[in-house]
Formats: sequence, structure tokens, C-alpha cells
Amino acid sequence: MPKLSVYNISGQVTGEIELNDFIFGVEFNEAVVHQAVVMQLANQRQGTSATKMRGLVRGGGRKPWKQKGTGRARCGSIRSPQWKGGGTVFGPSPRSYAKKMPRKARRLALCCALSAKVAAGELVVVEGLNFDVPKTKNVVALLAVFNAVDAKALLITNGANKNVELSTRNMPKVTTISNMCLNCFDILKSNKVFLAKEVVEKIAEVLV
Repeated sequence: MPKLSVYNISGQVTGEIELNDFIFGVEFNEAVVHQAVVMQLANQRQGTSATKMRGLVRGGGRKPWKQKGTGRARCGSIRSPQWKGGGTVFGPSPRSYAKKMPRKARRLALCCALSAKVAAGELVVVEGLNFDVPKTKNVVALLAVFNAVDAKALLITNGANKNVELSTRNMPKVTTISNMCLNCFDILKSNKVFLAKEVVEKIAEVLV
């Protein structure tokens, strides 16, 4: 089983933690991870884009001119697609982009993402990942210890933590999520992942 050092928010080593092989030592499955990321990004799409077809455009109820005798092409409505102000042909309509994955596949993808960060040395376990008051400089100090001030960082807290969220809100390269919102996309796009020590056990309870 992989072992990692445990740090406090000042960057000092306070101990060591043994990680579960079934979560943090899984062989990377690119196909499953790709499917999980595509699913997450697709589910974020609103799908509200829409255009009006000829039946939805106001007007066009009266026939512009009679069928025969004018020398012009026959026409039944001024809202036909070829007319200015007419309807749109094959335009987008409201739809759902939602995708689904089997539960076991979603959990495998999450384990692969966490294992990849452990293998790359980009996962840091932090004890007491919490602040008394919202202070951005506390997050900057934590990132500076691990040379991650200019890197994309992810902070995973034990439950919703308002102080940590507010401390990172004005840092464009830092993302804060709770253990209940753990996902492959945020983990993989980050150069450094800071994981609260309490979250390690909670992840094991869910994924094992």
C-alpha cells in the first residue's frame, strides 16, 4: 500500500498515512476516465439554445399573392425559410445533453484519477485543512510550501467549509470542493491536489 506524509497547514510533517491500494493504487484506465470526464462536461451543458421554425414565427397567415397569373413563383407564406424574417430550417431546439455511466465505472474512474495523482507525486494529505477566518494569504502560504503558487491547485475539504472556499474564491487557479463533490475532471486538471486527512477515510468508506 502506498504511504504518504501528512502535513499541517503550515507545511510541517506531522505523521504518515497508509493509503488503500483499491483506491490509490489502481492501474490507470484511460477509456473509463475519458468517459467519466465527457459525462461530467456534457451534464453541465444547459441545452437551451433554440430557433423558431416557420410555424413558430409570428405572421405569414395570409397568402402573399394569388397562386397563378402573376408570373412570380407560387408562395403560401412570407414566413417560409427562404424569406427574410422567415423560419429557420434544421436549427437547434432545446435538448438534454445528459449522459450516464454505470456506478462501478464511475467509481473506477475516480480511483484511477486519485491513483494517477499519487503516482505522479501530486497528492498532498493535509491535517486540519481549515481556517479560523477567511484569509487568502493562508492558502498562498500553504501553496508556497509545495511550490504550487502558480500552479492549478485543488483543495478537497471534509464537508462544506465556508472559510476555505472564501479564502480561495479570488484565486483563479485554485479550486475548492468538498468530499461530497469529488470528481475526475477537477482532479485531473489540477497540478496539485490537497486532500484533507479526514477525507481519506471517507473516500475509502464509499469506494471500497
